[in-house]
Amino acid sequence: MTEPADAAPEEDGTGRRRLRAVVRWSQRVVVAVVGATLGIALLGHVQAPIGPFDATVAFTPAPSGGAEVEIPPLGSLAVDAYDGPLRLDVQLRRVDQARAQALATDPSQLDGVVDRVSEDLRAAVAELAWTTAGAGVGGALVLSLVVFRRRREQWVALGLSSLLLAGTAGLGAATWRPEALSQPTYTGLLVNANSLIGSARDIVARYDAYRASLEDLVSNVSTLYSAVSTLPDPSTTGDSVTLLHVSDLHLNPAGADLVSQVVGQFDVDAVLDTGDVVDWGSPVENQTFGWIGGLGVPYVYVRGNHDSAVTAAAVAAQPNAVVLDDSSTTVAGITVAGAPDPRFTPDKDGDEDGETLEQSGEELAEYIATLDEPPAIAMVHEPPQADPLDGVVPLVLAGHTHERDVSVLEDGTRLMVEGSTGGAGLRGLQGEDPTPLSCTVLYLDPATGELTAYDEITLGGLGQSEVTIQRTYVDPLPTGDGEEPAPTDEPVQGPALPTP
Repeated sequence: MTEPADAAPEEDGTGRRRLRAVVRWSQRVVVAVVGATLGIALLGHVQAPIGPFDATVAFTPAPSGGAEVEIPPLGSLAVDAYDGPLRLDVQLRRVDQARAQALATDPSQLDGVVDRVSEDLRAAVAELAWTTAGAGVGGALVLSLVVFRRRREQWVALGLSSLLLAGTAGLGAATWRPEALSQPTYTGLLVNANSLIGSARDIVARYDAYRASLEDLVSNVSTLYSAVSTLPDPSTTGDSVTLLHVSDLHLNPAGADLVSQVVGQFDVDAVLDTGDVVDWGSPVENQTFGWIGGLGVPYVYVRGNHDSAVTAAAVAAQPNAVVLDDSSTTVAGITVAGAPDPRFTPDKDGDEDGETLEQSGEELAEYIATLDEPPAIAMVHEPPQADPLDGVVPLVLAGHTHERDVSVLEDGTRLMVEGSTGGAGLRGLQGEDPTPLSCTVLYLDPATGELTAYDEITLGGLGQSEVTIQRTYVDPLPTGDGEEPAPTDEPVQGPALPTP
């Protein structure tokens, strides 16, 4: 019969062996994890082009997973897209000038930029996955060899590190949350991006409604013309020269629709544009000027502060367009001189430089002094450019402020500042009261070039439902009875037409 005491040493030996095995495998796991982590931290990254950017893409050890995009020096955005011990980090290091220029000058590339960036990112992540796997396994093998100094342990490290990486990938795939991509967290200067993106979405939604509303309003121009045609004729002979003053279209197609409709309905002889036909002066924006060539009447233009030299060249390329740059032209017998805005500041927060603007006006006045006769009209973009032209020409047209204003300067020159024919573009939809679309039809005496009357046309912005016209007679009102009443500045207002 076996004594119970004899079994105790055997059980103790088995327990010690099991404990040593647990300790040994714990050491192996720790070495594999530490080695893989070090390898990934040191080598788990790739350099890759992502759209116009050169980027560094890396997997970084982190307790919560997810992804982070760093945009120096603006800050970063983080997305809680998946769980796991590795975070995907994308650092946009610099803009490649060649790729960015190709993107800006070729509209076909711009159309596919989102797909191209997605393809570049997928390719970079795929390359990163293989690089990270190799770095993790290699780090585990090297550290295992250093710690255990036995060749057999390297095979164990290879198996453990492969299992750890496979488990990490599986956890990330199982917890993938695509909806989180639309809810990033911003840091640095990008903390305002969430509100900006929200505003942009609101603007797009508002613009869809805005454009639909304006289609109805623009269609009322013909009815509007029928109403205003019953007002007293600005000329006793009925042969006034009719010019249309527009300004600050800011790439709004609804503004172009309005110009086309007024040109046709009011039998306009020429269009005078005082600048800011686009927002940024880029070549891509300049692809939209076909409507100018389709008007069928002369289009006289001066460059605004949002318009680049490339913009002016694109306008000049239209078959009926004339770009004034301290120069003059004659349309329908009326001589018009003009000067561009001397500044190019597409950033709406750009500094005003009154001295430069006034100097531009002085240079235009000097040019006008070289002409045999002063022009009937001078065109500038910003009102300060008009000051040196006071007493030099009878009428100066300007824009820039997005607010219509008519005044008589000290020496008798009339300054007419147009609002925004494009409703200030998309930026005009940011506030609660979007900027209305406006333009002015000018009636001039064909013999003297003097302004006899003007019709101010206004289309309400989003949330407003009427289009109005207001006629103002500059000369005495024609009565038809041979008597000449005293001159008046009081306008005669046409009807307000509700949207159908």
